[in-house]
Amino acid sequence: MANDPIAFNAREKAIEWPTLLLTALIYGGWLAVTYFHQMMPVWLVSMLGAVLITWHSSLQHEMIHGHPTKWRPLNRALAFPPLSLWLPFELYRRSHLVHHRDERLTDPLDDPESYYWMPEHWAELGPLGRALVKLQTTFIGRLLIGPAWNIARFLKQELGKAFVSKGRNRTIWITHAIACALIMTWVTLVCQMSVWFYLFAIVYPGTSILLIRSFAEHRAREGVSERTAIVENAPFLGLLFLYNNLHAAHHEKPMMPWYEIPAWYKANRERILTENGGLVYNGYFDVARRFFWRPHDRPVHPFGRVPEGAL
Repeated sequence: MANDPIAFNAREKAIEWPTLLLTALIYGGWLAVTYFHQMMPVWLVSMLGAVLITWHSSLQHEMIHGHPTKWRPLNRALAFPPLSLWLPFELYRRSHLVHHRDERLTDPLDDPESYYWMPEHWAELGPLGRALVKLQTTFIGRLLIGPAWNIARFLKQELGKAFVSKGRNRTIWITHAIACALIMTWVTLVCQMSVWFYLFAIVYPGTSILLIRSFAEHRAREGVSERTAIVENAPFLGLLFLYNNLHAAHHEKPMMPWYEIPAWYKANRERILTENGGLVYNGYFDVARRFFWRPHDRPVHPFGRVPEGAL
């Protein structure tokens, strides 16, 4: 992936100051909220902490795409601190770049961010597993149990790979574990915050907010351009997601910095909505209204690639 054009692109500006200032704001805000948490109401600490965890994840996504400087090692260093604890940045970077192969979008075999299942894997889940997956096809289900399901499934798969191999994955996890230990030393020993409070009142709801963005941003369709949605009129969450709510625009222009996306989308809106089949929502309240109790789509992929040896 080192030479993947999605991951890096030469740009005129050596430093994108809006993103660098946002980086300082997010890390500074996280340090302030954790350090001064005893001086604030519990609900405010949880709310601000969850928002900062979400914003930090959006910032990591921005840095995967070559921002905010032309120096890749610096970008990775800025994105590295695992404030959410469970996701090593390097593994996220690898899988997300694979996700940007748009011709394979939503395919459960080739798209690591797909929420769809191949029929044979669906059958292997069993009744309880299928019930939990079906619940997550609803908006409320994704928010309530989505973080637990996604984190547990990710850790089971990736830690298993690290234990059986002595390659790069193991090094990534060792480095990640050291970083997590430093973060929790700050949180628990310096700031005197409960580890359980950090996990369940900050990280868990922060991951839930992040799942709002991914809930309806893709759907399985024959046409590649019809697989990616747009969520308009989302001023707060749009900024929190660094305008990835305008997701079709991001997939067309993955190297565009977050602060340029709204103007570019406005100038190209008519064409984009024509190409994606009008897959547009009027804010995240519209997404919640449509799919609060109803499934966004069926969990079994309708036309995923048949794995080798399955026929």
